[in-house]
Amino acid sequence: MPDSADRSLNINLLKEPVLRKLCEVLDKNSDRGWRRLGEIIGSDRRYRVSSDEMEMCSLKVLELEGSPSRMLLRLMGERGCTAGHLVDYLQTLGNSEALQCLKPPGIQILIQPLSVALISGHNLRLSCYAVGKSPVQYQWFKSKEEVPNSFSPDLVISPVQLKDAGYYICRVNSGEDFEFSQWAQVDVLEVGMSYGHSYHSLEGRLKLVVQPQAQRLLAGETLHLQCGAVGRPIPRYQWHRNGVPIANASKRKLTIPCVMQDHYGKYRCEITSNSERMWTNEVDVVIDDVYAFGASSNEFLLNSIPDQLYATDKVALLIGNLSYKNHPKLKAPMVDVYDLTNLLRQLNFKVVSLLDLTESEMRNAVDEFLLLLHKGVYGLLYYAGHGYENYGNSFMVPVDAPNPYRSANCLCVQSILKLMQEKETGLNVFLLDMCRKRNIHDDSTPNIVLRVTANIVFGYATCQDAEAFELSSSGFTNGVFVKFLKKRLLDDEKITVVLDRVAEDMGQFDATKGKQALEIRSSLSERRALTDPIQPGDSADLAQAHSRQWAKAHELPESMCLDFDCGARIKLGYAAEFSNVLVIYTHIIKKPEDMSFCQAHVTDFSQDLDVDPKEMNRETPEETGIYLLSSSLPQHCLYTRLSSLQKLKEELVFTVCLQGAFTAMDDDTVHWTRSINIGKPLIARLDLHRAMRRNSCLQTCMMPHSPSHSPCHSPGPEHHLHLHLHHGQHQGQDHSRLSPQQPYLYEPLQGAAGGCADSYYEHLNQLHFESPFESTAGPTGSPGQHSIPIETTDDLSELQTVFINSLQFQHQ
Repeated sequence: MPDSADRSLNINLLKEPVLRKLCEVLDKNSDRGWRRLGEIIGSDRRYRVSSDEMEMCSLKVLELEGSPSRMLLRLMGERGCTAGHLVDYLQTLGNSEALQCLKPPGIQILIQPLSVALISGHNLRLSCYAVGKSPVQYQWFKSKEEVPNSFSPDLVISPVQLKDAGYYICRVNSGEDFEFSQWAQVDVLEVGMSYGHSYHSLEGRLKLVVQPQAQRLLAGETLHLQCGAVGRPIPRYQWHRNGVPIANASKRKLTIPCVMQDHYGKYRCEITSNSERMWTNEVDVVIDDVYAFGASSNEFLLNSIPDQLYATDKVALLIGNLSYKNHPKLKAPMVDVYDLTNLLRQLNFKVVSLLDLTESEMRNAVDEFLLLLHKGVYGLLYYAGHGYENYGNSFMVPVDAPNPYRSANCLCVQSILKLMQEKETGLNVFLLDMCRKRNIHDDSTPNIVLRVTANIVFGYATCQDAEAFELSSSGFTNGVFVKFLKKRLLDDEKITVVLDRVAEDMGQFDATKGKQALEIRSSLSERRALTDPIQPGDSADLAQAHSRQWAKAHELPESMCLDFDCGARIKLGYAAEFSNVLVIYTHIIKKPEDMSFCQAHVTDFSQDLDVDPKEMNRETPEETGIYLLSSSLPQHCLYTRLSSLQKLKEELVFTVCLQGAFTAMDDDTVHWTRSINIGKPLIARLDLHRAMRRNSCLQTCMMPHSPSHSPCHSPGPEHHLHLHLHHGQHQGQDHSRLSPQQPYLYEPLQGAAGGCADSYYEHLNQLHFESPFESTAGPTGSPGQHSIPIETTDDLSELQTVFINSLQFQHQ
């Protein structure tokens, strides 16, 4: 609570982090939130807010980042409301969490660590000094990992190495209070003699140690320039070409892929640090045309070099079907989809990843995907699951397909391609991780001709009339296709070159040599790559509107703290493993001293969801089926995994139950409950459960194959892995075991393979499809486990803001 000096402060002058946190608390609380606060203020004529003004506040929810509470507080501040008066109102309101936002910290950090750039081999020292109501303790973190044996105000690394570069933060504990320092970035430079002379600024604090080097390149090659300076605070960089600043070129290293003749010129970098400023040497970059010499003279014909290729947007739909009702279940699609989601996000794709879809759900998901496609967009569709191919048409099999299934029960890939072509997309990529055996139960022979366009790439996990394989083991691993694809997907190469290299890698895999080989079909006439930059086109407004719709599939509920009458407080948090898989974790962050037993769990979920009561509220993520996301979740919680969110027809309402026993009551258990409504999370917002959309891809279910073909890649020799192979069933057809002696098994898919990953799904590029996880407090009394900082980003100011927002509570 503010002291006497702070009570006179106008609430419009509150610090932004305090004000932002307070508004978040008031916005999300329906009973003791901003509306109730407005009613209380209505009885005070000094700050009274009219009904029209309250309506104006409520309309703020329609804005992208609008806050009714922020509007209400601004009106109160304009009428002279002070922090002291606000505290009195919040006490009347009975919102202890909001009061906690205004409580002065029990710890004051006097010295903050400063960002620094230094040379490898030198000594690094970061300092943080604080005072508190009781003796203070320190713990340093690099990103979200504790730095071993770092319990003093000074963090010293001697000598510093390249691997020590990154973001550092210090947590200060004083009794039950804790506070984090600001983030400090450490940049470590490797300096060789070839970089030339060093230069000092006038003050001698900023030192230039790496100079850019002149370049002579062929058109189409990649330009790499770099410079570097050391000093504290860390230097800032801005590259210039011919005296003009280059947009988005504010890193030490400047990379321009696929340079053209108009990239030639004189380059240099401006380096600043506080009041200091210096320039690197100016270097020439020469771009030569690729040419062919004439047969009888020195004359040459210049090849036509295209302009820099770009996408107006990048969107991806990833579907993994594994839990089939009438066919063999698969393992790998879940892991493959998870792996590719993380990789595609690094390439700035907007990704929706879905598991176990029925026919109608698959069609509706494709419809939503098609809405994002317009002129110049790069669209990528990856499917892993059962499948087949008849007469050049590929069919994806939903989890509810009957046995036997026919084309009417499945989605035709070529029908989706036809709809994508109508959008004038810049690139259409289909990665089909499924079997391509003939379906003897399907006699349909469609013959609808596709448009001739030069922007289509098919990557088939296996050749025509062959099977794709997944590893049969007790754990989780990739199928053969994604096992090699994920190693190449980030390469800055034409997409067909990337797939060619994947085919070569697969050809050297002894376990499936002669049984599975990647097949590529392409009509791509330009050097289109998944790494191409994004440059919005003429329909930017329409694209932005559709992107907001797509972003709904990644909106997580806000974490919250629940206070119970017994004095216990529970943290309720959420994470997303896939776009239709939600993880709920509960953690008791405050337990009354007279309670001998205290436990909280969640229950009463909608029957639409796929939730096994035996796998709810488990002490480890793995016990509830959370394998891929487990390393990113906070510890010391109870975890529940909710899958099949696409089936949710109403808002998600569930119950939080608290069980407790008091010493004075002979350990009789007492129960408290709270009903929680989190709306429609993630993909549930798009209502994929509907039976049919008006523009469903069912209308063009039968289409022929892609417009051009390339021969199947032959598997090459080499590379020994002792693996077991055996065949599964293909709609009633039996296959014999291939090599029964080996320890691992690769099984053929009717559709796909899967993969394993370590990092969190997450964070959707730019639109923040996935938010970083909030920190959670560990058990009180353990200084090393009070809280863990969130993962870092490249932007230090954004990092600090997100990190402050992630602290949902304070120890009391």
